[in-house]
Amino acid sequence: MANKMLFGGSRNQLPATNTINEAGGTAYRMPAKHALAQYAATGCLNGTYYAGAATQLDEVLKLCNQVEPAFIARTAIWARRHGGMKDMPALLCGVLTVRGGEWLPATFEQVIDNGKMLRNFVQILRSGVLGRKSLGSRPKRLVQQWLNRASEEKLLAAAVGNAPSLADVVKMVHPRPREAWRSAFFAWLIGKPHDEAALPEAVRAFEHYKREGGELPDVPFQLLTAQPLDERAWATLAQRGGWQMTRMNLNSFSRHGVFEQPGMVNHLARKLSDERAIRKARAFPYQLLTAWQSTRNLPSRITDALEQAMEIALKNVPRLDGRVVVCPDVSGSMHSPATGWRRGATSATRCVDVAGLVAAAFMRVNRDTLVLPFEHRVVELALSPHATAMENASRLASLGGGGTDCSAPLRWLNRHKARADLVVMVSDNESWIDAGRYRASATLHEWDRFRRRNPAARLVCLDIQPYGTTQAPERGDILNIGGFSDAVFSVIAAFHRGGLNGDHWVGLIEAQEGIAA
Repeated sequence: MANKMLFGGSRNQLPATNTINEAGGTAYRMPAKHALAQYAATGCLNGTYYAGAATQLDEVLKLCNQVEPAFIARTAIWARRHGGMKDMPALLCGVLTVRGGEWLPATFEQVIDNGKMLRNFVQILRSGVLGRKSLGSRPKRLVQQWLNRASEEKLLAAAVGNAPSLADVVKMVHPRPREAWRSAFFAWLIGKPHDEAALPEAVRAFEHYKREGGELPDVPFQLLTAQPLDERAWATLAQRGGWQMTRMNLNSFSRHGVFEQPGMVNHLARKLSDERAIRKARAFPYQLLTAWQSTRNLPSRITDALEQAMEIALKNVPRLDGRVVVCPDVSGSMHSPATGWRRGATSATRCVDVAGLVAAAFMRVNRDTLVLPFEHRVVELALSPHATAMENASRLASLGGGGTDCSAPLRWLNRHKARADLVVMVSDNESWIDAGRYRASATLHEWDRFRRRNPAARLVCLDIQPYGTTQAPERGDILNIGGFSDAVFSVIAAFHRGGLNGDHWVGLIEAQEGIAA
């Protein structure tokens, strides 16, 4: 009789794996468009567990050569607009300066939306990685336009930071402003003679403060922290700061005695948990988790406020019909920083923290969600839907550390003959322990078995680090998506409800409105 493992029916109709992933396991290579979208949504051009920053850069540039400029443009805009990314959208914008220049102006306008992004764009072009070390006429004109249209507030905020500084950028492109205040500002910025009376009011106040002291001017706080400030001055900065500034500087406030100033603990706690401020700041749940993880010896009222803010941020998580299963990967590779290693700026948030947060987020909104943490096997853990998202995410992140078998949670579901409508796997997709069991990946094999009992079920593979491979290739019931912003929740919900067709996530990127060459 013929070998049933080779000729045994539907399992052998599944596509065979066609590549080896970074961990040495068999996998499916993502199509160029999908791989580029994944890198754009999750790549920060820093070293990850399996790949260095230079490897990521090389891979992105190769992928850009395999897709049309229109898709590069749309991916850059998606990654900035919905993913909140910085380096990758600026890099893709830079690629358009050498390939697809007709798409550059519209993309630049939507991607380069603040001074930090402008400086990123200039730095990338000047680095030579795109085959050029000068800006060129069209990029230079776009940078000039940005400088000549930005508001006083935006320019002053852009003056914070180096390599290159805004002064360096001004010296490179020589903007020709029409307004007297803008001309004086650029001269002040690069240290040239200027009419101080023509400077914007905030800059005049800053210069007066540096000479005479007195009341703190209303300027970006980074300009003031370079000055000698006492505890009361630091408290004033904390009172003035926006939501994001407050979230990012809690430990600095602690070091400079802000929480000892009368009323400051309650003031900052109210700010952190203010729903309108959280919405306005477009706070991502993982940013709150980072702030919570990074706090050291802060008043309990502040840490409680961060937990309240998390609950507010998670209101974006959709309530879904049917049974949801979330499978967070807690293997060894998931204990690397979510945004990669970067000297002096490595995030405290690891991939496993993001995976735990996604699971905890679904539990908060969909109370009967089943959570199956996995490494080389499913790790048994009882979580409470009544606990805070921070508590459940922390418990999940404390697990694991072994090898990766992405088929493990699906095999568990099949063994227990479980029913579900949506399965969400949160992983880096670097499965290797289950390699070689079948022509198809073990994950796809187990999903095929699961679908026979649950024919309407859908699988989402959420990648949180970019490697360009998957264990379950895209098809009608399978969505591969990258990222760790809260935008992924709405995409998952649309897929679950049947609102995404064709190429799913890539189709969503291509369908963005208001983007034309």
